[in-house]
Amino acid sequence: MDRRHLEKDAASPPDAGQELRAALFEAAGAGMYAVDTEGLVTACNPWAERLLGYAPGTLIGVDAHRILHPAPGESGEAPAPHPILTDIAQGRRASGDGAVLLRADGSALQVAWSAAPLPPGNEYGEGAVVVFHDVSAERERAGRRAERYAHSETLRAKAEFDLAEIAWLSELTLAMASTLDADQTLERLARLLVPRLADTALIDLAEGRTRRRTAAAHHAPDILPQPVGGAPAPPEHPAHARALSRVFQGAGTQHLTIDPPPAGTPADLFTLVEAKEALVVPLRLRATTFGALTLTRAPASPPFNEADRILAEEVARRTALGLENTRLHAAQADIAAALQRALLTGLPDVPDLELAAHYQPAQHTAEVGGDWYDAFLLDDGDLALVIGDVTGHDIQAASRMSELRNMLRALAVDRPDEDPGQILRRLDTAQARLTLADSATAVLARLRPDGVGAWEMAWSVAGHPPPLQITADGVATFLTGGHNILLGVQPARARSSARTVVPAGATLLLYTDGLVESRNQGIDNGMTRLRRHAISHQHLPLTELCARLARDLGDERDDITLIAARTPTPRAHEHDTR
Repeated sequence: MDRRHLEKDAASPPDAGQELRAALFEAAGAGMYAVDTEGLVTACNPWAERLLGYAPGTLIGVDAHRILHPAPGESGEAPAPHPILTDIAQGRRASGDGAVLLRADGSALQVAWSAAPLPPGNEYGEGAVVVFHDVSAERERAGRRAERYAHSETLRAKAEFDLAEIAWLSELTLAMASTLDADQTLERLARLLVPRLADTALIDLAEGRTRRRTAAAHHAPDILPQPVGGAPAPPEHPAHARALSRVFQGAGTQHLTIDPPPAGTPADLFTLVEAKEALVVPLRLRATTFGALTLTRAPASPPFNEADRILAEEVARRTALGLENTRLHAAQADIAAALQRALLTGLPDVPDLELAAHYQPAQHTAEVGGDWYDAFLLDDGDLALVIGDVTGHDIQAASRMSELRNMLRALAVDRPDEDPGQILRRLDTAQARLTLADSATAVLARLRPDGVGAWEMAWSVAGHPPPLQITADGVATFLTGGHNILLGVQPARARSSARTVVPAGATLLLYTDGLVESRNQGIDNGMTRLRRHAISHQHLPLTELCARLARDLGDERDDITLIAARTPTPRAHEHDTR
């Protein structure tokens, strides 16, 4: 019998049927070869040659059962079943999925196969045709399909988690946005994570080259020790310390299985909370690592799974975003406060008079305000004191405040003999024509020493809280005279002034409304509290008094500005004049 490749002799012109069979044989996607009754390969397709590593045409004539089917000991795989021709000779089909064929280089190829007798009258004579598939390739493709399926399942699980946990995540986000105090925010976050996501929650923040434990929560509050009197905190578990170091150096989430410490070693924190496993998740946004979130579970709790990790990383991402916003706000607030202070002036040295001023920016805004104070000497030796507040909390308000302050200075210096009310009326006119500000409040006072320790004062109020005078014997009085409407409302309207004598040893206090009025307190109640606090603390140096009043009475959501003058006591004056 002639042994030949699948294609017939090129000298014999193929008919259409032969061409179709050849094309189907080539495109079958499986190895095929035919063997005769002696087991020699009489025909094969290119797939069989490629799978078995034979050059084209060199597989013909190979003893399929001796070379292709290794005997025991010739490879590490089990040998193929007994040569198939026994079954085929009886007209039966055969198949299997555990056969091993040897490639031309001697390596083993696991295959699934099937065989059938050649039909009678075929050009190759009696024998069989064998079809085989590369099982390892099939397994690899199945593995890739499984990986794609697992990835899609992970994405689906994550989508389901987003839907299922959105209310809880929203609660966390609101908790983190409710205050700009980072430590307070993180303490609240730790409490919300326990026991919803973990038995223990720990949050460490980066502070330069060191880290600080900022928040800690446990499902049993008494378990976590609270340092008292500087008592040292329990040591970190070594595995946790290493995981924190890796995270702070840029590593991703660390999943730890916690082994108990060796006998005789001091109890660490993980031992106290009975941690069996832990997730250490970076609080990271882009390239900045703000800290790490550690979640632990005890043996009685279910172990962390992939959904828990995804949820923990989402919590960490939102926390990092909140920390970045807090730090950006703090930086902007520092810039705003620095700009505001730069717009405020220094205080002059005035003989026989103590001066002090205090500015406290709002704690919950990053905007520049319109508050200002001023003190300057006039040509005749009198002292001008000013407190004012331009409407608004933005850079425009600060700009208009600066313009209004400078214009008031110019007008007061230009005609020092005018009453404060007349000067403020001219400021009204300038404000209307030059659009210095939409509206503003102010107090302008002029003080002149009487030569015996007291000071004469004339003042005018434009819609502003009245000055407060505290005498040396503890009598506090609001100077309600000289009250007029806001600046910029009716430019042509005359403004009144009032006069009084500030006795020796008395304190005069000018302030903005942030000191006496807030969302939770009316101005009447606020002024009552101011009078009582001023009496209680009048013994303090003037700088300390202003700072104390701002700290104790002020609304942290508003700027607070104060300027104060104190006349010397009679004894001090007599000592100075001898």
